[in-house]
Amino acid sequence: MKILYVTTISDTVNAFLVPHIKWLVENGNEVALAFNTNQEVNPELISAGCKVYHIEFQRNPLKKENLKAYQKIRNVILNEGFNLIHVHTPVASFITRLACRNIRGVKVLYTAHGFHFFKGAPKRNWVLYYTLEKIVSRWTDGIITMNEEDYGSAKKLSLRESNSIYKIHGIGLDLNRFTPQTVERKNHLRNKYGYEKTDFILIYVGELSYRKQQDLLIKAISHLKEEIPHIKLLLVGEGERLLEYKELVMCNGVGNNVEFMGFRNDVHNLMAIADIAISTSRQEGLPVNVMEAMATGLPLVVTDCRGNRDLVTNGENGYIVHIDDALACANRIKKLYQSNDLREAFAKSNKEKIRKYEIKQVLIEMEEIYDKQSLNL
Repeated sequence: MKILYVTTISDTVNAFLVPHIKWLVENGNEVALAFNTNQEVNPELISAGCKVYHIEFQRNPLKKENLKAYQKIRNVILNEGFNLIHVHTPVASFITRLACRNIRGVKVLYTAHGFHFFKGAPKRNWVLYYTLEKIVSRWTDGIITMNEEDYGSAKKLSLRESNSIYKIHGIGLDLNRFTPQTVERKNHLRNKYGYEKTDFILIYVGELSYRKQQDLLIKAISHLKEEIPHIKLLLVGEGERLLEYKELVMCNGVGNNVEFMGFRNDVHNLMAIADIAISTSRQEGLPVNVMEAMATGLPLVVTDCRGNRDLVTNGENGYIVHIDDALACANRIKKLYQSNDLREAFAKSNKEKIRKYEIKQVLIEMEEIYDKQSLNL
């Protein structure tokens, strides 16, 4: 089968889709890639024989460059004879499905990593993105979702084929990389990274942004600095709010408690030295950082948003707090600090729950979807 994977930018492929594409190639399929090349393509995909088409997709759907992208992606599809177009990310998926609307003999699948319209989203998101999705769903053979809210929203859309809304367990996690921590490994790595055994370490991996809302967690730490003097918060990631958050740290007097780690390639090690993982995001699809924490065996404190609540059951493998409640976040962190037994119980639950999110299981789900779509791998 000849398949075209389409995303708005190449970074999405590099970050999430390499195992999926390699699996397709290993099963005898020819896979090409189309995106705006903002990051060098993973060499493994080039070695696997994946042809790359540079398309000037823009994240802002109203940018005029998207008109050129429409014509270019349409020409690629018309000229190359693909059997399947598998689209990801809102803008590229809209433009590509629009381009495919009257091309016969091509199946079109859309994987929604998180609809831009969701409960609590700004009204403009619903006006723009929901409207666009309703338009192009009629030229879509299947939609793949990753959380319960998106699955329910997708079922309200009218697709080209009936019974073609699917829900999978995320993009798949490499459980060989994120393995449960042991006391010995934890202590060894703490010594390597310069932390004490007595430090109570929290970790939050994510872009420093409004969406990820690290400011709520910084405020929570300010409530805890006196009661837990050895508390450390590791903020892993870069983003546009770095300077704003650094200023907030200083204003709240938690400069000795909060560390900005920047972009890291050793997240698996940083997870292993932590006591708790946090996500204070305002919205998610199905957050990889939370799944990585689960695989490491960390108890969780997360905000009540789509994606987070698909992974965390309150009081079972972590705590869920309101999106805007820094005090509640602090109280739940304190409760976990005070009870080693509770942390161990949540850790055990997470190590069991994460198994169905393993990449091998997700690829089995994807194979079933391809089969239902009458596509022979």
